[in-house]
Amino acid sequence: MTRLTVGDLAPDFTLPTDDGSPLTLSALRGEHVVIFFFPAAMTPGCTTQACDFRDSLGTLEAAGYRVLGISPDPVARLAEFRTLAGLTYPLASDEDRAVLTEYGAYGEKMLYGKTVTGVIRSTVVVAPDGTVELAQYNVKATGHVAKLRRDLGLE
Repeated sequence: MTRLTVGDLAPDFTLPTDDGSPLTLSALRGEHVVIFFFPAAMTPGCTTQACDFRDSLGTLEAAGYRVLGISPDPVARLAEFRTLAGLTYPLASDEDRAVLTEYGAYGEKMLYGKTVTGVIRSTVVVAPDGTVELAQYNVKATGHVAKLRRDLGLE
């Protein structure tokens, strides 16, 4: 499994979002984009992580960062998740896991002591020029956003 590192060109993609509209990464050139990859909408860990991003969105946006969540959930489930959790940023559906795989956020991982294949909770920050500014893999659902803010020099 290939993981992205700082300086790599972030793979471009177009995915459907929770409101049904397409989102293309290259259309966001000129902006910092925080992409977080999560396993499943409406699960406890993913809800914690998504709500942490929601609660930190003002700080991130004030510093020039746009937030986007990606999971293999279908669009309808992401729309329900966004409503139930009061999320204010787009969620994109990668049902075939192609983008997750390109970003190194899908593959073998340890889960309760067993090796399984699935979504690896990860965050990639894309710089305005389309390169990877920061790539973090196997992040924790709780406390990750605070660590990310520190790593980006926002605290």
